[in-house]
Amino acid sequence: MTNLYSIPSHGDVPVIDAHVHLATRSSLKMSWPLWLQNSDPAADWDAIMDPDGTVRPAAITALFAGQGVDMSLLFAEYSPRVTGMQTVEDMIPVLEHAPERFRLVANLNPHLHYPVVAELERQLGLGAIALKVHPVHIGSPVDDKAFYPAYAVCEARGIPLIVHCGTSNFPGAQNKYGDPVYLDDVLRDFPDLTLVLAHGGRGWWYDAAAFLALTYPNVWIELSGLPPRRLPEYYAKFDLARLARKWIFATDWPSMPGIAKNIEAVAKLGLPDDVLAGVLSGNAQRVYNLGEIPIPRGKERR
Repeated sequence: MTNLYSIPSHGDVPVIDAHVHLATRSSLKMSWPLWLQNSDPAADWDAIMDPDGTVRPAAITALFAGQGVDMSLLFAEYSPRVTGMQTVEDMIPVLEHAPERFRLVANLNPHLHYPVVAELERQLGLGAIALKVHPVHIGSPVDDKAFYPAYAVCEARGIPLIVHCGTSNFPGAQNKYGDPVYLDDVLRDFPDLTLVLAHGGRGWWYDAAAFLALTYPNVWIELSGLPPRRLPEYYAKFDLARLARKWIFATDWPSMPGIAKNIEAVAKLGLPDDVLAGVLSGNAQRVYNLGEIPIPRGKERR
C-alpha cells in the first residue's frame, strides 16, 4: 500500500510539501524557541535530533511519511544576519537516506557568494532542482543585478526561481524587500524564467501576488506559511478556484501547526477535484520538473 491522498474523481495522488527547513541547532543565529514558534506538534524533537542538534535522517523521513507527505523540497538558507547558515551540506544526509522522498533547493546570497554562478553551479551539482533567494533576510532586493548571472543560468536551463514574497517576523528582517514590485524588472528581463512566490504575498501583498500569478503563465504562488482555511480571506478579490490553479502546496515546516492538518484544510476549501490534485502535487511536479513521483512502498493508505 502507498501513502497517497484520495480524490474521488482522480483516485490517489501524491502529496508534495514544496517548502521545508531542516536547520541544525548550531546553524541558527536566533534562539531555538524562536525558530520553533508555532511549530508542528507532531514533531518529537528529542527523537528527530541528535543531542548535538543534528537532524536524524530516518526520524525526519518517518515524520513526513506519517504526516502524508510523499516528497519534500528542502531549503538551504545563507542568511547570517537573520536566521543563520543552513547550508546545502546540512541537507545531504537526509537526501542520501531517502532520495525518493526529498529534493534540494539551492540558495544564494550575493553578500557571501561571488561569483554567484560558481556557487549556483556547485549547489546544482549537489542535486538542487531550484534556486531560492530571500531578499527579506539578506537585505537585497530580488532585482539586485548581482543575482542576474544566476537568473540567466536558471532561465536557460529551465530551473525555477523561488522568491520570498511577503513578510518575516524574525529580528533583522527587512520586510520592504518582500514587496512583489521588485519582481517587475526580473519578469521583464527574464521572460522565460519560472518564478514561484513563496508565502504568496504574506502580510501586505496578497493582491499583488495573485495578480502576478494570474497575469503571467510562468508565475506561481506557493502556500508556505499560510493557514489554508484563511486563503479565501487573503485572496477574497479573486476567483479562488481560478487562482488555485496556480497554487503549490507547501508548509514552511517546522513553523506551522501540522502537515496533515494543512493537507486536510486545503482539501476542505471546496476546490474542484482537478484543481485540488494540482495544488497537492501536480503543479509542483510540473514547475520543478519532478516527473512521476516514485512513491515508497509499505506505507499505509490514507
